[in-house]
Amino acid sequence: RSEVKGFCEILGLDPLYLANEGKIVCVVPPEDAETALAALKSHPLGKGAARIGDVTDHRPGRVVMETVFGGRRIVDMLVGEQLPRIC
Repeated sequence: RSEVKGFCEILGLDPLYLANEGKIVCVVPPEDAETALAALKSHPLGKGAARIGDVTDHRPGRVVMETVFGGRRIVDMLVGEQLPRIC
């Protein structure tokens, strides 16, 4: 969401490492991905559900993401403390 991107940019934070409530990451076999996505989207709280990636054997043990500019970046494990939830 643009609000989150703007907030993180102003504060110099990476949204991948922030605590987040109300979100889920599902790992399902590729042949079941569309069915799982449809099931999530059928619920009123799942309207924003999206397929965001695939598990491959190309780089075992690594998470690689595509940037907004079309490049690729390794998503490293968090080093140090995660920011606490403020609620």
